[in-house]
Amino acid sequence: MSKAEPAVAQSPQYREWLRRERQSRLTVRATQIGLLVVFLILWETLPRAHLINPVLTSYPSALWPTFLELLKTTPQQASILTHTWATVMATVLGFTAAMLLGTIIAAALWWWNALYRVLDPYLVVLNAMPKTAFVPIFYLWLGATMSIYGMSLAISIFVTILIIYSGLQGIDPNKIKLAQTFGASKWQVLTKVVLPGSVPTLIAALKVNAGLSLVGVVVGEFQSATVGLGYLIQYGSQIFKLNIVMTAVTILALVSSAMYLGISWLEAAVMRRR
Repeated sequence: MSKAEPAVAQSPQYREWLRRERQSRLTVRATQIGLLVVFLILWETLPRAHLINPVLTSYPSALWPTFLELLKTTPQQASILTHTWATVMATVLGFTAAMLLGTIIAAALWWWNALYRVLDPYLVVLNAMPKTAFVPIFYLWLGATMSIYGMSLAISIFVTILIIYSGLQGIDPNKIKLAQTFGASKWQVLTKVVLPGSVPTLIAALKVNAGLSLVGVVVGEFQSATVGLGYLIQYGSQIFKLNIVMTAVTILALVSSAMYLGISWLEAAVMRRR
């Protein structure tokens, strides 16, 4: 049996580089936490000092008691967990539909360049349009529930198509020529070269879609929902209970953070395999 090779000693320069990298990460994390703490302190102290109107801002210390109160289910009001679940499910469905449809349409545009030349101005205009204009239209077309999913899809799908198509077009043409030289069909080029090479772009589209889908759901809930965090924000603002509004907004921030962490974990896992 051959002897195991001795471990290579790290040079002083490499150890110094590792130390600086760790220090940089710790500095960034400490700054992020510090900014959050400063924001919460200002949010708590400024209304109590009546430097800003507490009726319009509430307090961080009031969020947890409000959350506990909203956990209770009454005949007139669903639990806040029900509202959160409704918003999360609508966001996940809209997010998934936008990614699947956006990827399929972007691949079709890559496949048929003439189709892209025809649809390009329409995609740009539709992406630039304020999607809130579609809320009453979707409500009349799709009804109270389906209009929420329609808004989530409408807000995110066009930018998804443009981002993914740009990534597909950015693949090194030499790789495509090499695959064609070995006899690869256009379908094989798409599935073996173009789509795998566009994984960073797909991850970027995931990051964009996560926020846009949530925005679409909340905007849709403002108009027509009887359950959901968007409905809860609308309800709290109508009766001037900012504790309810701020609690719902905080939960939305936590949902957004969870989606971001999930996508970051997926990105790290995928990039390790590349």
